[in-house]
Amino acid sequence: MDVFEKISQWMDAHPISSNVITYLIWVIFIILTIAFLRRLLRKRLPDSTVRYKSQKAVEIFGYVLIIIITISFFTGSIKDFALAIGLLTAGITITLQELILSVAGSFYIFLVGVYKPGDRIEIHKIKGDVIDIDSIYTTMMEIGEWVSSDNYSGRIVKLSNAFVFKGPVYNYSKDFPFVWDEFNLPIRYGSDVDLAKTIVVQIASEILSEYVSESIAEWNQVVQKYYIENAQVDPTLAITMTDNWIQFNLRYIVDYKKRRVTKHILNERIGKEIEKTNGTVKLASTTFEVVQIPTINVKKE
Repeated sequence: MDVFEKISQWMDAHPISSNVITYLIWVIFIILTIAFLRRLLRKRLPDSTVRYKSQKAVEIFGYVLIIIITISFFTGSIKDFALAIGLLTAGITITLQELILSVAGSFYIFLVGVYKPGDRIEIHKIKGDVIDIDSIYTTMMEIGEWVSSDNYSGRIVKLSNAFVFKGPVYNYSKDFPFVWDEFNLPIRYGSDVDLAKTIVVQIASEILSEYVSESIAEWNQVVQKYYIENAQVDPTLAITMTDNWIQFNLRYIVDYKKRRVTKHILNERIGKEIEKTNGTVKLASTTFEVVQIPTINVKKE
């Protein structure tokens, strides 16, 4: 009796075990095939977008195939189906709870469109640009932390897809790829306030005109899709009188990826124009200035 006959007799004597082994062999084969095809596509396809989508399609098809095979094996061959499925489900639920939520989260992300590669999101207090989404993890290029403004920190973060069920997901680019930003400008008392207003509003309108025109069309689509009213997208200037200076607050809309550079350009241009006024408009600061020394009368006896 050769080895194959012994294996055949053992499988006939233990049908449940043989079916489980056969099922595991099929699952391993499918996973290895997915890995092989992904590696092949990564080498053969030059375009990054086509390559990424092709790999994801192969991966999703493979997991769907595993689900189909799982259903067919556990419903067609095992006699004690209820007991086997009950034990299997209980074991998987306890030991692989996070993994199940991650896989479910990946389907939820793709089907609902919570975010996609290229979006800038903040999830679980981590902000960054999404660079990959697989069946378990979302990979992001981190933004912020010890780096100021919206700059990359250089760290690549892998976050479980299960977190889409555990808290809010802030998407900076979905539906409306603009954000409102603002900065304060302290103007010294005694300055020509009307001239200062003209300088700030004129420069803001000139620099931000492109963002305003693009955001109007995008916002109209948001209004049609969601229950929300129209918003003010033109630059607005609010003036507040403080104890130390006249505070100009400029609020404006900007592309979510260009907040830092736009604020830099606005500050630079406004600062140069204020310098050209030759003191008619002056910026204030928190330094102390003695404007007059009181007269002191000293009597000598």
